[in-house]
This record gives sequence, structure tokens and C-alpha cells, in this order.
Amino acid sequence: MDERLRTAAHTGNVSDLYSLIQRDGNVLRHFDEVEFVETPLHIAAEEGCIRFAMEMMSLKPSFASKLSQQGLTPLHLAVTKGHTSMVLRVLEIDKDLVRVKGKNGKTPLHIITEVGNHNGLLERFLEICPQSIRDVTIENRNALHIAVKNDRLDVLRVLLPTLRKTDYYREVVNQKDEDGNTALHLAAFHNQPEMLKLLLNCNADKHATNQAGLMALDIADQNHNEDSITVLRGCFIPGVSNFKHKLEKQVRKASSLISHEIDNISGEDRNALLVILGLLLTATFQASLSPPGGVWQGDNTSKSKGSYDENALGRSILDEFSFLFFYIPTFLVFIVTFFLTLALLKPYPHCFRTALQVLLAFFAICFDLSVRFIAPTDFTTRVMAVFSVLFFILTVLMVFTSRVSKLSVAILGCWLSPSSVLTYDDIDPVLPHVIQGVWLFFFLYDEFWKGTILVVAYCLAFSMIRDLTIFLVFGCWLSLCLCRFCLNRFLIHKV
Repeated sequence: MDERLRTAAHTGNVSDLYSLIQRDGNVLRHFDEVEFVETPLHIAAEEGCIRFAMEMMSLKPSFASKLSQQGLTPLHLAVTKGHTSMVLRVLEIDKDLVRVKGKNGKTPLHIITEVGNHNGLLERFLEICPQSIRDVTIENRNALHIAVKNDRLDVLRVLLPTLRKTDYYREVVNQKDEDGNTALHLAAFHNQPEMLKLLLNCNADKHATNQAGLMALDIADQNHNEDSITVLRGCFIPGVSNFKHKLEKQVRKASSLISHEIDNISGEDRNALLVILGLLLTATFQASLSPPGGVWQGDNTSKSKGSYDENALGRSILDEFSFLFFYIPTFLVFIVTFFLTLALLKPYPHCFRTALQVLLAFFAICFDLSVRFIAPTDFTTRVMAVFSVLFFILTVLMVFTSRVSKLSVAILGCWLSPSSVLTYDDIDPVLPHVIQGVWLFFFLYDEFWKGTILVVAYCLAFSMIRDLTIFLVFGCWLSLCLCRFCLNRFLIHKV
């Protein structure tokens, strides 16, 4: 490089740059001819000379993605030196530079996770290009691995909340490097309990094994990292934890087979299917509002004839068999249509999709209650309650595939599961609210699956079995698990 050009880049003197161009119009040409070279833009980026860098990018845009002999782009250098304003100006011109890989396959985002989050630069990177968090180095490590390895807790606290808003967060959190280690393995090895808690709250797979066949807990145990052992063991509830892990694998496998075709549907076909499914949902809901033959009215019975029954008002005039023969298929159509609609919503933006899922959850609750209200007998009400609980369980399973938000499932769970208990008139009305409170307790403290499994089992058992002994057994089981959970949370926060 011409020494005068190097000096101009170091000092950020744009006038000297144009003086050199006037003397030799090809002064910048040879940089394009060399595969790996330090350009004036590299020097300006490293020195923080914004005006010179912007002028150079205007004249030679190709310099922005060119690698130096050290395998770095100008953006890599600007991030390393902490020139925030320079970085933001460069990204305004070309946001794709965030994903350009340099030495060891590292992107500018990887550099930030190493050097730290300067002036909120990491948030800006993720806002400009959220997909950049999926990029991996030549060691197959992503930004989470690098943040954990470099003890960047501040970086991890930014990465994970952003990652949770995506559909691929499980894939990124459980990404394995060339040795088969996830970020959770590295956090256990370096004894970083706070990072472990953050990763576990983001559904890091504590059962994942590396190439040596070791889980994160095994690594922490080998290195006698007591703090990490306490955190990791606090997340294991025997039986439930293993059940969840096996169930999750099976659900994902089944979902990949079912949803593969759905995910590859074109946008036009997707919109057409959503319209058809919307009509089906409307038709099934209308059936719950206007049952065949209508409902009993106040003038259909007579006190004088001794046939007046105020409990029958508003209920379907169909007999038990006819009611079930009509509404069981109707409920099944509603369930299938509901889940197909949720599956088709996956490509839409996260916030928009979550809002629609919440609305659909309330819509499902209204449908369920409508069918319950018009059920002619207690027996038909209990039969429909079984379908309600089945509907809720299927919704829970869809969370494994990241197609349903936990908020939607929380709404359904707090409404539908306790409602199965209400099918008995002699039940204390406070009990459903207690169950709701327990369920919400588990949910809000990120122990979603344990709470869900326990409460669903509790409601199913109590709604179908009248034996007081079995009821007490399930109640004690739930109470013991709740106490164990509280103790584990206490131990984790003591770390």
C-alpha cells in the first residue's frame, strides 16, 4: 500500500485521499486484485475514522467484505476496538456484513461475545440481523458457546431473551461443537451457575451428551464444581425429568414427519388454507351456539304439569346418544382444525403469531364452555370434559415443537383443566382456583412441564375417579412435588 494512502487512512484525511486519486486513478484498483489484503477501509475502521471509512465504502463497497491477511474484515476490526459509531454507520450501509466470517469462522457477532457488549452494540446487531445468532465457527460453536467460554454473563443475558422469541431457539441453545459439547456443558465445566440457570430457563437439554458420553452434570461432577452440581441437580425430578426428555424426543420426531409438508407450503396456498380452516372453526363454533333441534326454553315446560325443571333451561333437547353422536365428531373437527391453524401460523412474526394464538386460545375456551353449557345431562358433560382435557394435552405437546406459545397454553390450562373438576356439583368451588394457583406457580417459575404434567394428571384422576382414597393419594403426591420444587428453587437461589 502506498505510504501516503496509509497515512491518509490513519488520520482520516479525505482530502489527501482524493489528492492521491487525482494523481493516480488506479490507486485503489490493485486491492481488488489481491485475495487477502489490508485496505484503507481496514485502517480507517481500526482507527475509528468514520468520515474516511464512509467515503471509502462509497467509492469501493467491495472493501467492506474483504478479508485482511489476518482474516478480518473492517467490521471485525471496528468491533474489536469498540468503535460503536463506526460499526453502526457501516451496518446502515450493508447489514449483511454482520454474517461475514473471518479467521476461525468468526463473525462480528462472535467478536462482540468475546470482547463484551459495548454500548448496547449486541442488541443492535441482533435487531439488524437476528439470524446471525445461528452462525457457527469452524469449531461449530455459536455465540452462546463463545459467551460462556469467555465468561460473558452480560452477553448471555442479552442473547437468550432475544433467542427465546425465535422458533429455532432450541436448536441454537442445544448446538453441539466439534467435541459434542453444548453451551450447558461449557458452563458446567467452567463452574458458572448463573449461566447454567439462564441456559436451563431457555430449555437447554440437560440430558444432552458430548462425544465422551457425558452430560453437563457429569462434567460438573468430574471437576468437583459444587455450585454447578447444585444447579443441575436441582433441575432433576426423578421420573418426571426422564419422562419429559423421552416425550420431547418422540413429539419432535412425530412433528417433523407431520409438519414437514406444512412448512414447505407456499405463501399463497398457506393463506388459502387459513381461510378454509377459519370457515371450519366458525362452522363448528356455530354448532355449539345453535344445536340441532334447539334448546329448552322457559315456555317449553309447565309448572302446573309438574314438568318444570329450571336446570334444563338452555340445554339441548337432544337425548344423550344423539347429543354425543353429533358433538363428538364436531369437537374432533374443531381440534384438528385448531391445530392445523396453529401449524400454519409458524412462518409469521413471533409477536403477531403469539397474539393470534392467545386469541385462538380464548376462542377454544368459548367453544368448550358452549358445548358444556348445552350438554343435556351430567354424563354428557363429563364425556365432553374428557375431550377438553385431551385438547389441552395436545396443546401442551405442541409447545415441544415451538408452534404454540406457553402463554396460550397457560390460558387453556388454567381454564380447561380445572373445569373438568366442576363437572361434579358437590365439589368445593374453591378447589379449581387452588389448582389454577398451583399450575400458575409452576408456570411462572419456569418449571412448566413438571407443573403441567402434575396438574393434568391430578385433574384427570379426580374428574374420573370418585374414590376418596385415590383423590388423597394424588393430592399428597402433588403437595410433595410442590415442596420438593420449592426446596430446589431455594437451593438454586442460594448458589
